Amino acid sequence: MVPGARLIVLGKQGAGKGTQCMRLSRRYVLPHISTGDMLRAAVKARTPLGLEARRYLDAGDLIPDEVVLAMVAGRLDQDDTRTRGFLLDGFPRTVAQADGFDELLKPAVIDLVLNLVVPTGLVLARLVSRRVCEDCGAIYSTSTPPKLNWTCDFCGGDVVQREDDTEEAIKNRLDLYDSSTAPLVARYEALGKLVEVSGEGSPGDVANSLNAVIDAYQHGGGFFPPTPPEHS
Repeated sequence: MVPGARLIVLGKQGAGKGTQCMRLSRRYVLPHISTGDMLRAAVKARTPLGLEARRYLDAGDLIPDEVVLAMVAGRLDQDDTRTRGFLLDGFPRTVAQADGFDELLKPAVIDLVLNLVVPTGLVLARLVSRRVCEDCGAIYSTSTPPKLNWTCDFCGGDVVQREDDTEEAIKNRLDLYDSSTAPLVARYEALGKLVEVSGEGSPGDVANSLNAVIDAYQHGGGFFPPTPPEHS
């Protein structure tokens, strides 16, 4: 279905998936697909899907599998993913989603699944302090705010705390991860697709670890993402 690189990045909420996926997307010329960002955009636009999803997000619950799969199917049908592959950020989140996604991809398969491993206490602290640009999704925190008045350094959008980043909702999401998403690790490990990478340390250090894994896979005869076009 998709001729380019097909990567999945897993990890608890707050493990740094969004930050690392943006770096990987630029380095390997891959469309970055975040189901969370797509859902939040639908909520903001008050689409039928957004209205349905809002009650799950506000409670910190997982969105039903069939809703997420339908949304991902629509995104993968666009031209960029058809020609360049994709980088999935935090999807799939359940074994049922993974099974459905395998059917969706046939005859193609996932190349690598990168699992960012971070202790629960650290991700809880990260999420409580996390702040996000409403427009471009850039991530900040109370300890590393934007340069001016909670206005995004990149696009000038408002930087806010997400409604679903309250401590109660975060703890609920982490519990759901342990019960619903963690079994994916065993699934992809059994398929020989999974590589675990520590999500602790600076963003640059984590990025270097991820790049080393992907580069080693490439040199072993795996996917080769296209060279970015030259600008005149």
